[in-house]
Amino acid sequence: MGTYENAPWPAGVWKRHLADAVVEPSELLEILGLAGCPPFETPGAARRFPLRVPRGFVARMGEGDPSDPLLLQVLPTENEDIPSQGFTTDPVGELANPPTNGLLRKYHGRALLLVTGACAVNCRYCFRRHFPYPDLGSKRGELEAAFSALAADPKITELILSGGDPLLASEERLAEITRGVSRLPQLQRLRIHTRLPIVLPQRVDGPLMSWIGGLGVPLVVVVHVNHANEIDDDVRRALAALTSRGVTLLNQTVLLRGVNDSVEAQVALGEALFDAGVLPYYLHMLDPVEGAAHFEVPEEEARQLYRDLKRRLPGYLVPRFVREVPGAPSKIDIFDSFER
Repeated sequence: MGTYENAPWPAGVWKRHLADAVVEPSELLEILGLAGCPPFETPGAARRFPLRVPRGFVARMGEGDPSDPLLLQVLPTENEDIPSQGFTTDPVGELANPPTNGLLRKYHGRALLLVTGACAVNCRYCFRRHFPYPDLGSKRGELEAAFSALAADPKITELILSGGDPLLASEERLAEITRGVSRLPQLQRLRIHTRLPIVLPQRVDGPLMSWIGGLGVPLVVVVHVNHANEIDDDVRRALAALTSRGVTLLNQTVLLRGVNDSVEAQVALGEALFDAGVLPYYLHMLDPVEGAAHFEVPEEEARQLYRDLKRRLPGYLVPRFVREVPGAPSKIDIFDSFER
């Protein structure tokens, strides 16, 4: 894999940032001037789902603010230890029809490939926080079998790379994906769901830009931003670089209590995304994953927020308001088109 002269960061610098991520809650609180805050003494939650957050993302948090919307997304808290009815370890029913060779088929015409179980940041509300990646994720040597299965199914016209975060894959693994894509003449698009351009923008380096240029199919990158404060100058540089390569940029957001459950926060997010060259795509209701019930926004409250959002923003900045229902043939629109 070659280099790309206009990449915003040198090759491989992202790996140093990844290795230097904050992994101890006590260090994160110390950095933010919150050491000793009683609500954050959470050894149980941190053991079950460890903290991991790049320092560049930490730098966007407000010092001395225990309710900072970025901090709340990543810091383990005692709320995760409270059982809640209806919240499970498999909230979207993926284990009912588990992946084969890392390949999930949930929707007509599309297939999802779990490229890796690794992430640069551990989001506390992640619907796959309990997913058994060692057993069901795509393993070394299985990509060949996955692409053979895709090549035998001409109905699959879009491949979605997911994880974990697929952009944490090595250059060798990305090159293997390129070879697999070249075997799928029916493929109309490749889609990548990733948080890396947001939490670790240095990932958009020369080798990645070259990889994108060699794919041979249109690329859609769906990033994940929940709050306008997540978008800083480095993020804008990374997104602009992707756009310069012809990538279509969309965003998905999860509605989270205490993080973005106000019209003002959602309006600011939509405007910030547009300024960064990204169109809002999905606003998700929280998937009922065990350990995240404290993020839930009641549905009627969420519907009212969405009504107000539609009144405040032009249509192209209003994401679809959806939820994932196990076994459903597509995401379910929560806000009926006839509703006023």
